Amino acid sequence: MLFKSTLLFSLAASALALPASLDERKTKAAAASGTGTGTAADVLTVQDYADFQVSDGVAGNALAEVQAKFPIDTSNLAAVSANDLAIIQAARDTAESAETDAFNPAIDAAGGTSSAAGKSLQFGKIKNKVEKLYLEVLALQIQQAQGKDTADKIAEEQKKLDNNIKLDTAAKGQASQSVEFEGDDAP
Repeated sequence: MLFKSTLLFSLAASALALPASLDERKTKAAAASGTGTGTAADVLTVQDYADFQVSDGVAGNALAEVQAKFPIDTSNLAAVSANDLAIIQAARDTAESAETDAFNPAIDAAGGTSSAAGKSLQFGKIKNKVEKLYLEVLALQIQQAQGKDTADKIAEEQKKLDNNIKLDTAAKGQASQSVEFEGDDAP
């Protein structure tokens, strides 16, 4: 009798769980293929520049730091939500503003890149440029995956990104410093 009850309970539980499991798999498969009728789920949230900047710390690992701050699934860029793309573009713009409006004047005020403070700021600026350029390339790749022709611009920006990654890697272990900057990645 116990065997019958256990068997019936197991079958009933399986029958109830089966449709949900199939629906979930269909939803995941549709999202992965980009053919679903629903909208892509947002991964990113709006942050202040101070929270998404990577300039503090040490040089040498800027790309990984940026990728950790913006955890987009690069294996399926066509499925990136419009909101996430807008946040990426806004963060890129904010990083550029930090470079021109805060890093450059701070480096000059510190006596240029020949001073210790200026060097740390310069390494922070390079990390900021890696962030800015990675976000630019990522946004262009998302747009291309979603049907826009951005191949030429991707190649141009990727070359700049690669150069700044080399500069960051060459300075590995050196102290890097951020700047005070008001801004966020709100679209």
